[in-house]
Amino acid sequence: MKVLQTPDSQFEGLADWPYQPIYTMIDATSMSMSASDAVALRVHHIDARPQNETSGDGVETVLCMHGEPSWSYLYRKMIPRFVAAGHRVVAPDLIGFGRSDKPTETTDYTYERHVDWMTQWL
Repeated sequence: MKVLQTPDSQFEGLADWPYQPIYTMIDATSMSMSASDAVALRVHHIDARPQNETSGDGVETVLCMHGEPSWSYLYRKMIPRFVAAGHRVVAPDLIGFGRSDKPTETTDYTYERHVDWMTQWL
């Protein structure tokens, strides 16, 4: 599997987006792939918390999962409202979107793989 990464510099200066990127590496190998196609993928997410809340313990978490074609930036107006209400907000970019890695072949994108990738990320 060939993978592209969009440089972080391409996301600088986005309006209403003060969040620092967080990346998690996942294993993209699936039963339908050969060992030579094995690759790790980088999943991006943001984690916004109420002021003075660092652990996430004791607060409800809102998980914002986008659809196609979008990325976590879709929630830029909602995240501050959830945080102001005392919630932690976690918003990932699905593989192929936003700051997450982007496999180059359309055949790399299947429903089963997206489920597997996000299950690993969670």
